[in-house]
Amino acid sequence: MQRNRRPLNPEHARTHLPMGRLILSRMKRLFLILAALLATQILIIWMVEDLTLFESVWITMTTVSTVGYGDYAPQTMIGRISTILIMFVGAITLLTLIVSDFIEYRFYRRERIITGRWIYAMKEHIVIINTPRSGGAQYFMRFASQVRSIPGYETVPIMLLTRQFPEGLPTELSDCGVVHYHGTGSDPAALKAVHAGSARHIIVLSADESDPTSDSLTFDIAHRLAEANLSRLTTVECVSDHNRERFKALGIRTTIRPVRTYPEIMVRAVVAPGSEKVLEDLFNYERDHPHRYELALDDLTWADIVSALIRHGIGTALAYIDKDDEVICHPPTNEEVEGKGLIVLVKSAETPTVEAVEEALARYRRFLANWHEKSRASAPQEPDTGSR
Repeated sequence: MQRNRRPLNPEHARTHLPMGRLILSRMKRLFLILAALLATQILIIWMVEDLTLFESVWITMTTVSTVGYGDYAPQTMIGRISTILIMFVGAITLLTLIVSDFIEYRFYRRERIITGRWIYAMKEHIVIINTPRSGGAQYFMRFASQVRSIPGYETVPIMLLTRQFPEGLPTELSDCGVVHYHGTGSDPAALKAVHAGSARHIIVLSADESDPTSDSLTFDIAHRLAEANLSRLTTVECVSDHNRERFKALGIRTTIRPVRTYPEIMVRAVVAPGSEKVLEDLFNYERDHPHRYELALDDLTWADIVSALIRHGIGTALAYIDKDDEVICHPPTNEEVEGKGLIVLVKSAETPTVEAVEEALARYRRFLANWHEKSRASAPQEPDTGSR
């Protein structure tokens, strides 16, 4: 065994440096050696040959690039010997090593990107920590398509911080412009690698959307983000509602229940904080829920219907059903509505009956009739200009 055997390259003994930096360092050193050889060759040709400085540079560069136009050639013995040396040492050896290192670096970079170990220089991006247990790729694809359809977010970069996808992101997800870093949000080095401090938004997904104990991991990540003064940028998923106050105490901007089938809710929570509360209420009967009422609509505008329901404490009209069973959202406010049903956001504990809704609309009709009658009565009479 050769106890004093030297490594292939001296820098291989410097194991504290990453391979990418070693390759770049070696390439830089080779470039400096090549530049020194070229400068020496130019000076030699300029001094011993009957050539100008520019012509010396020209012949040196055509020689080292193995082009050899032949318009200029060294005539002296010293010039020819130095040209041979620059040809073999510079062109054949150094350039080959530089090209080899460049190819090696490209392969190294590609492997690091695929396996999620490449550090991108990002800012104003969205960082998503953790991955859904199932359907993660589809969830992220829908999230990316939804968030980039919002004005101002069309080109926002999306970075995943996850231990999933160790062999690389699925092709369809990479095609969406999503990249990832292999790590966890509980690792400060990983948070630094994804440039969490420069992010536009940070999202912490629940590790297990059906297990309340996963809130502990989420809280640990949220606490680290709060220590870095990033809680104001953070949206977290919380499985148990009892733990929401803990996240609120950390200053977390938005806390939302895990809803894997609708990443659009997460998008709204990120770009419009507070809207997630309304959307969450639409999915349960705890406080408010959308209720359908079957009743005829033919003589009121949408503005009248909305006002009537709010004034009489029924709820908020969301849409109506027309004669063809189509649900019409956000209809024109001042056009009469013709339909056979209403979708109303009502209180779950005290859901009004259809009779109550009909009575509210009838009262509003009477109110409008009285108001129009008083308006006509109070209108000034036109003077009689007829002949006497």
